[in-house]
Amino acid sequence: MILFAVIDVIGSIPVLIDLKQRIGEIKAEKASVASLIIMLVFLFVGNSFLQLIGLDVSSFAIAGSFVLFFIALEMILGIRLYKDSVPKTASIVPIAFPLIAGAGTMTTLLSLRAQYHDINIVIAIVINIALVYLVLKNTGRIAALIGDGGVDIIRKIFGVILLAIAVKLFKTNVFTGL
Repeated sequence: MILFAVIDVIGSIPVLIDLKQRIGEIKAEKASVASLIIMLVFLFVGNSFLQLIGLDVSSFAIAGSFVLFFIALEMILGIRLYKDSVPKTASIVPIAFPLIAGAGTMTTLLSLRAQYHDINIVIAIVINIALVYLVLKNTGRIAALIGDGGVDIIRKIFGVILLAIAVKLFKTNVFTGL
């Protein structure tokens, strides 16, 4: 559930609709597979990579909590803090990275690894990617079904959940990193 809230593919439906309108077809298979690979690689080599560049997991988690905090603020307040140019294709950037497998997801994966067995996290990743695939494949239908008001409500609910996760991640890692 933590990974589901961080990935927040349901809350990303407004972003996905906007991308689809600006770019055209979203390649759900390509974006899902790329997200899966990014998450699995980071799950198993992320900690080693951080050590290689001289960072500890707590520092990365605190930085990730700030990213989650600002993403949550965007969702709750309906503002846009992260601005990027319009991409030519939306499958890998910005959908697979940073929308699905971004800094928040990577931080969460490292934090989950400290609490759960790897196999449980891998299963959670696969389940979440299956949901991501279904949402990407059916973005237009989902948007039509829930309407603009429904999309806004879902985005705000997941924004509050994500904000609480960011605060918990910050609080937990500030005191363990001292």
